[in-house]
Amino acid sequence: MSKPGGRFGAPLQADKPLMAMALGITLFVASLIALLDSFGVELSFVSFKGEMILAFVGIGLFLWGFRRYMGRDMQSGDREPAAAIKLELKKRGPRIVVIGGGTGLSVLLKGLKEYSHNLTAVVTVTDDGGSSGRIREMGLLPPGDIRRCLVALAQTETLMDQVFQHRFQEGDGIAGHNLGNLLIAALTNITGDFVGAIKEVSKVLAVQGQVLPATAELVTLGATMDDDTVVMGETSITGASKAVREVFLVPPDCQVVPEALQAIEEAEVIILGPGSLYTSIIPNLLVPEIGNAIRSTRAVTIFVANIMTQPGETTGYSVSDHLDAVSQHIGAGYIDYVVVNDAPIDEERLSRYRQEDSEPVRFNSAELAARGIKLVCESLLGKEEVAWHDPEALARTIMRIVYRERGLAV
Repeated sequence: MSKPGGRFGAPLQADKPLMAMALGITLFVASLIALLDSFGVELSFVSFKGEMILAFVGIGLFLWGFRRYMGRDMQSGDREPAAAIKLELKKRGPRIVVIGGGTGLSVLLKGLKEYSHNLTAVVTVTDDGGSSGRIREMGLLPPGDIRRCLVALAQTETLMDQVFQHRFQEGDGIAGHNLGNLLIAALTNITGDFVGAIKEVSKVLAVQGQVLPATAELVTLGATMDDDTVVMGETSITGASKAVREVFLVPPDCQVVPEALQAIEEAEVIILGPGSLYTSIIPNLLVPEIGNAIRSTRAVTIFVANIMTQPGETTGYSVSDHLDAVSQHIGAGYIDYVVVNDAPIDEERLSRYRQEDSEPVRFNSAELAARGIKLVCESLLGKEEVAWHDPEALARTIMRIVYRERGLAV
């Protein structure tokens, strides 16, 4: 008679990792409320000491449980020969650095992880809204864009979406916070090292590559608008409803994360975008050593154009306008390829975007050719209700460029 089982028929004892995860999250949330209280958030129902120890125990239980849980499916002996070969090919894949932030970057990473595990996401840390903004007020780097990239590169992406993307809907001081953001923030607070916290989470999630902030300093994004006004803060810039002339970082001499610089210097391919032009892509390039590395790189540099313009940031922009903005901040002549979507967008989606004063990003083939840029047009539109890139189609397009540059048949 077979034993009663949990997932995949495993004995019920095998679900101890799930119990550890649940207990760990419970302890972590309880300790977090206390930590928020210590940062000056007014909470009436928590008044105990030792929250740091409780947070450490909670995180430890969660990470141990999740590592054991994931280990069930990742034993090397359980892999089919074809899967083992595919995994080896990914390990030998090209060294690719993707620079940006927001949803666009995570969409691209979802597709690229199927081709190479030598991936590095260099992510902006200027977010000052929502959960990330509230964590930033504690003196910690905003983890939101980092979290999205970790989820995108995780071994078991669906489970990670459920756990790390969970957002609390109620509770004084915790409502609106994202569990993944809080976990990264707590690890940073305990260890005193934001990059180290990311690495620890990456191990547990079996991240296929690495995710790094452009800088470990708490920088602020500023913008000079076309009417000469200066706006400070990422959220204020996007909400200003004015055309952006240029953006800058405060402090301007912020230091690059060494691992990020090394990845760029060793990259075979560097990809800018997709993502918000002035608030996700360009801020990374303003870190002085990153800008210098882009200017001196011998890697193939690819710019992935957004499918739609972004209200309040790139209203009316063409692909050439996007390139002009990049050139204004790091100089011209450093982009080899531009990837654009040429699939038509259905009227239902277009009508929704029109209400937000957004339209498809236009491009002119002759104009781009005159700049010496190779234009790659593909059907890249995803099937979601929003007009985002399809991760698989975009990754295939990128890899065709890589193979072509390597002299391989595509």
